[in-house]
Amino acid sequence: RGFPEVVFGQGKTVDQIVTISRKIIAREGILLVTRAPGEAYRKLKKYCPKVKYDARAQSISFRDKPVVYKNGLVLIVTAGTADLPVAEEARVTLELMGNKAELLCDVGVAGIHRILNKRHILDKANVIIVIAGMEGALASVVSGLVSKPVIAVPTSIGYGASFEGIAPLLTMMNSCSPGVSVVNIDNGFGAGYFASMINR
Repeated sequence: RGFPEVVFGQGKTVDQIVTISRKIIAREGILLVTRAPGEAYRKLKKYCPKVKYDARAQSISFRDKPVVYKNGLVLIVTAGTADLPVAEEARVTLELMGNKAELLCDVGVAGIHRILNKRHILDKANVIIVIAGMEGALASVVSGLVSKPVIAVPTSIGYGASFEGIAPLLTMMNSCSPGVSVVNIDNGFGAGYFASMINR
C-alpha cells in the first residue's frame, strides 16, 4: 500500500516496541507506533534522537526524509473535545503519510449551528473524517452537507447507553446518507490510513 508496517503498541512490552521500531527504522526510514506508552518513546529516543511522540495521540513517529505533501486537504471533524485523542491519532497518521490535515473541533449536533456555520471549511476538503461518540449522528449530518467521502469514527465517549461506542457505531453504519464509510471504535489510525489512500 506504499507505507511500511505500522506497530500497534498496546499489549506489547516496552522492549518489544523498541526492538521492532529499531528494525523498521533501519529498513524503511519511516515509523509509526500507535497506542504507545511514553516509556517506549523515551527508551527509543536513546537510539534514535529524532523520533517524535504525541502524548494525546499516544503515537511514536519518525521519518528520515522531509514529507512531500499531497495536494488535497483531509479535514478531521470532532463532535466534542473528548474525541480529540482519536482525532490526534488520525492527524499523526495522515501527516506522516504526507497529507495536509486540519482539525475542526467541538461541532457536534448538540449545537447544530456550529457545524452549519463551518460549511465553507467542509467544502475545502478532499476527504472528511468525522469522529463522534454518544449517538454518533454527526457523520450523517456532515455527509448530508457535502459531496466528499466521509469516514466515520465512533468513539467510546458517552454515557452508559452508548455502550462504550456500540451505539455510535451502529448509528454510523446505518447512515442513510451515501458516501459514509465506517471504521472501528476509537480507530483514528484506521480512518487516517483510509483517508490517505483516498487522497492519494
